[in-house]
Amino acid sequence: MTLTPHELERHKRHILLKEIGGPGVQKLRAASVSIIGAGALGGPCALYLAAAGAGRIEIWDDDTVERSNLQRQIQFGDADTGALKAQQLARRLREIDPVLNIAAVPRRYVPGETPSGEILIDASDNFATRFALNQLAHTSRRALVCGAASGWTGQVSVFASGVQAGAPCYQCWVPETPPAAEACDEVGVAGPVTGLTGAAMALEAVKLITGAGRPLIGRIQLIDGLGGTTRTIDLRRDLQCPLCHS
Repeated sequence: MTLTPHELERHKRHILLKEIGGPGVQKLRAASVSIIGAGALGGPCALYLAAAGAGRIEIWDDDTVERSNLQRQIQFGDADTGALKAQQLARRLREIDPVLNIAAVPRRYVPGETPSGEILIDASDNFATRFALNQLAHTSRRALVCGAASGWTGQVSVFASGVQAGAPCYQCWVPETPPAAEACDEVGVAGPVTGLTGAAMALEAVKLITGAGRPLIGRIQLIDGLGGTTRTIDLRRDLQCPLCHS
């Protein structure tokens, strides 16, 4: 894929990075990602991927915009209240770069659905969807970028058990739904923390696509917004995992 003069100008700052360069921008233009969730994590993740020139972005979400979302879901404005999130986010991404192939899927992801992206991005807010996406990623041999945020903390990882030998899957990290699991509408969440987390998810996708750096495969990045710290810990493959252990 040859970059046009417009694309060369648009993506100059990425081209200047030796880890990405022109070939990396070409890989981004040819890439396809499916983002499950168009809210507080999926929004900033999608915005950065669109700005980076990811060629095809598929957005899955069946929810509508509520006024209580606007504190953290910066892709929406007050006028979007009541509209479908997937469609409104898709419209916003087309404004960023009109040549991108943006697809809105205004329904909830459930097992059996077939997101088309080469990379799956879990920006959902419930464990059932996370487990289902983890299984899909493993069986279809795709990388899964996964993020979560609650209160003042966020976490990001890449699960590639179907891609890289010995890599753990999400179920190695979270074997089952935690008994005290709470949604952000029950405990609250600091808006900028979701932005940090969503941006970190986009960064991991960019690294996976371009081959730059070291993706968070087998590691998880923990963001402590209140303490102003970030740390990364290693994840081990669970030899008793019912999904990825064979």
